[in-house]
Amino acid sequence: MSSDRLSYSRSQERSSDTARNQAALNVGVSLKLARLAFGDTIILENFDLTLEPAQITCLLGPSGVGKSSILKLLAGFLPLPTNSEVTGTDGLGITNRTSYMDQQDLLLPWASALENVVVGARLRGQTPDFKRARSLLAQVGLKDYITARPDTLSGGMRQRVALARTLMDDSPIVLMDEPFSALDAITKFRLQDLAANLLAQKTVLLITHDPMEALRLGHRIFVMSGSPVRLSAPLCPEGSLPRDPASDDLRHHYSDIMASLALTDTGPA
Repeated sequence: MSSDRLSYSRSQERSSDTARNQAALNVGVSLKLARLAFGDTIILENFDLTLEPAQITCLLGPSGVGKSSILKLLAGFLPLPTNSEVTGTDGLGITNRTSYMDQQDLLLPWASALENVVVGARLRGQTPDFKRARSLLAQVGLKDYITARPDTLSGGMRQRVALARTLMDDSPIVLMDEPFSALDAITKFRLQDLAANLLAQKTVLLITHDPMEALRLGHRIFVMSGSPVRLSAPLCPEGSLPRDPASDDLRHHYSDIMASLALTDTGPA
């Protein structure tokens, strides 16, 4: 084979590898639930949700409508009900392609920030990539706190460690359950900015009670209401993430979401 042909062949291989890697990264998720019930109470029935590839999807709604249950089903923390399914848009399962971030930081109290970031690799029996872990901690503003234990960090700093730990897995799908709800307004604002930048190109489901958080971070926003619960039509605000909460467009959407939430009637939480 001539050098020109060999060069062309290798170029084709690299292009194919790049395309496959991009396809693996930009995977969406389809959830189809026949029914989800707790005791005699039906929470969700004939419920479909699609997470678009490389976008942040936000779910809003009062307590008790099943937001966290949806997240736990996707994460594999709850068994799927009969005649229900979770699949990637590539037709494959998502179990080994998903990271989860809870509203609690869930850091190991005896471990340093660095060790907390690499805990996933250790649990999988892999050699931790400390260079990448240090880089992620630097990106979230904790370069000087690598050896610090959680009890010496503020709540916002612990959540930044948790965000770095979530990103460390480099999963194409990220599930977030009220990750910034316990933080003060300024820290929440800053972490929203970080999340928008560091989660770019990930397929994200963000559960939140905060309409403005959804408007700042969400490509698509759904309000859950009714009994059994239904999804609203998707709200798709314009503009790049994170959006400016002072914009007239976001303030208008905020009023509409609050009005929609005020009309929800799902009974006790």
